[in-house]
Amino acid sequence: MDAPAAIIFISPVLAWFSNDRFPLYLAPMAGVTDVIFRQICKELGADVMVTEFVSAEGILQRDDRTRKYTEFSDDQRPVGVQIFGADGKRMGEAAKKIIDWKKPDFIDINFGCPVNKVVAKNGGSSLLKNCPVLAEVASGVAHAVGNEVPVTAKIRTGWDSESINAVEVAKILEDSGMSAITVHGRTRAQGYGGEADWNVIDSVARSVRIPVIGNGDITCGRDVIKRRNETAVSGVMIGRAAMQNPWVFREARHFIETGTDLPPIDLDERWQLVIRHCRLAIESERYGSEKQTLTSMRSRLMAYCKGFPGARELRQKLCHVTSIEEVNDLAAFSISHAEIEEG
Repeated sequence: MDAPAAIIFISPVLAWFSNDRFPLYLAPMAGVTDVIFRQICKELGADVMVTEFVSAEGILQRDDRTRKYTEFSDDQRPVGVQIFGADGKRMGEAAKKIIDWKKPDFIDINFGCPVNKVVAKNGGSSLLKNCPVLAEVASGVAHAVGNEVPVTAKIRTGWDSESINAVEVAKILEDSGMSAITVHGRTRAQGYGGEADWNVIDSVARSVRIPVIGNGDITCGRDVIKRRNETAVSGVMIGRAAMQNPWVFREARHFIETGTDLPPIDLDERWQLVIRHCRLAIESERYGSEKQTLTSMRSRLMAYCKGFPGARELRQKLCHVTSIEEVNDLAAFSISHAEIEEG
């Protein structure tokens, strides 16, 4: 009797890489890329969304607080839900639950988070030091999901400067059924400091057959063109730059298509977006009362106002806002003060 043929796992194709499209991803950022901010970035030109990361164990326990992080609206598609953990079987079960709740366009596995509380649970970037477990997690999720949706992964270049292993890890992930890999061009030890190493990102992109998305220090359209032209990446992911300037997606797409810069966004339009974000958050009741919502948004408001005239004084006042009325008053003062200075 002939031996059974080997089963080869074929990764599903991600449609947004077709037709020579160079997609712009919004990076998953804890406490930032909630359903409201994703809506804003989508309207401003982001092509692909990824949710804030969620714990696989939290998903399996049907924790309402965890589940809310997986929420998205259909107009945000394509959107992926990012999960983390260190048990491939449990991670696969969590991915299946997420798909049952509301089928995302892909599941993304977090192998890059540098935060201590995640690393301490053997999640995120800690698995860059343990490739057998990393492979077990990736293949566990991919096989559990099957062909329902693609599975992707996000990694860093390595644990530290002495253990740069992104190429090795990427090959393992490709063999484990991943459909794409995002590489943040920093080690875990770097956190978010220093410069992203795009040479490593390029090496990863040239070492695998699946799309590689580059992440790190993308702040404008010129950065996108530089990385598209000088590396083998199939797309880029924008994170911290979008926190201050969500228009970066519109600016980048315009530069890709025309080679020219858009005019700077004026102060009035910036404040309109800040206020709209606040109103949407309050209306959603996602964070509780108006006071609770504004309290939770203070760091976000301070990020938006970086570079505004009188930014230092503004940030001090934004640390204490508790109502939309206070934000409106600060906006009016900021705009009028800027007009007086210009006059």
